[in-house]
Amino acid sequence: MADYSFEDYRLKPFINKAISRLGFRQPTLIQRKMIPLILKGQSAIGQSQTGSGKTHAYLLPIIQKIDPARRHVQAVIFAPTRELASQIYQEALKITESNEGEEILVRNYTGGTDKQRTIEKLKQQPHLVIGTPGRIHDLVREQALFVHNTEALVIDEADLMFDMGFIQDVDQIAGRMPENLEMFVFSATIPEKLKPFLKKYMENPVFEHATPSQLAAELIEHVLVPIGSRKKTDLLSQMLQSINPYLAIVFTNTKQMADQVADQLIGHGLKIGRIHGGLTPRERKRMMKQVRDLEFQYIIATDLAARGIDIPGVSHIINYELPKDLDFYIHRSGRTARAGNQGVSYTIYEPSDEDAIVRLEKMGIQFAHQDLRGEEWVELPDRNRRKNRMQLKEKEGSSKIYVRKPKKVKPGYKKKMAAEFDRLKRRERRLQRNKKK
Repeated sequence: MADYSFEDYRLKPFINKAISRLGFRQPTLIQRKMIPLILKGQSAIGQSQTGSGKTHAYLLPIIQKIDPARRHVQAVIFAPTRELASQIYQEALKITESNEGEEILVRNYTGGTDKQRTIEKLKQQPHLVIGTPGRIHDLVREQALFVHNTEALVIDEADLMFDMGFIQDVDQIAGRMPENLEMFVFSATIPEKLKPFLKKYMENPVFEHATPSQLAAELIEHVLVPIGSRKKTDLLSQMLQSINPYLAIVFTNTKQMADQVADQLIGHGLKIGRIHGGLTPRERKRMMKQVRDLEFQYIIATDLAARGIDIPGVSHIINYELPKDLDFYIHRSGRTARAGNQGVSYTIYEPSDEDAIVRLEKMGIQFAHQDLRGEEWVELPDRNRRKNRMQLKEKEGSSKIYVRKPKKVKPGYKKKMAAEFDRLKRRERRLQRNKKK
């Protein structure tokens, strides 16, 4: 990557100045693949995992192409959540604030804000619109926001957009845009259900798949922790206090479970933040500010926080429950080990999770196996040791029989064990004789 530089793209001086101030050295893989395409106006689909630099892969070239002298909406960026839209907006402002020429107007439109006040402020149309599909669709329907001259449309986290039911709003808005619209879609996965929409608006798009770098994968340690006979929240509380994280996110699958876990941990004396779709817009905004101000060491969250929302300083992830969609495991663990830092992703698992863990291992996740006993973390034997041993036995044609030593030694233990071994050896010899016959 040392051969690549942002200077290769001949960006405007104020954008290069912003890149330098943001501390970017070389473009990431997805940026190297997508920036030239967007600059050329070639519709494209970029597939890459969270934390790969997707946001600036489209922000830099989109802002490069904006002409401040033309007073209309030139580009629209859709995000599935208010938090992600706000985050993209803040990054856009960091780039445009370096512009010493004519002002580039960037606006953020999301639900949970006063729609009428927003409409009143739209007498002057922005150059770049960032927001959630529902609110932008409202403003277009009210004939307050005009998108009929828009040249470029970006859909971020497209698979999540589809899952949350927002693709219909995107469809309605895109239908009002010019036929020669440039569309850029970014997503961690491209599900089959999304393809009809893409085919409708994108004729022969370029498809770029940026595989996560091995370095990033190596910076995350994945650890399995068996629940055993313990109560799950008790184990979680002990883990959180034992690892003493800089900032830990605990993931659950539903907002109801998130609240239940948060309430029980508060009962253990821990100060807990929570992020899920059940919070009001004002509560979510306040919570995100508190999180960024490091008022919490522990956050209980649903997968809303796993996609796109950048929470700085996350040192540990704990999967209280494995996600139903295992792709979300990648998104969750990707919240840590960012910007070259190391991180740990723990999973509290039960016997019923075995199939999901096997599938994650087939996806390339390598798990360590540890347990918290008292205040001490101990390495456990490989989960698959019994299966591996059986495979080895079958491969070698061996008929060795293993006898597990009981945890507690009873009187006469040695004599009984010796007699048992003698019986098994006699059985082994008998089997071997039968084979020869």
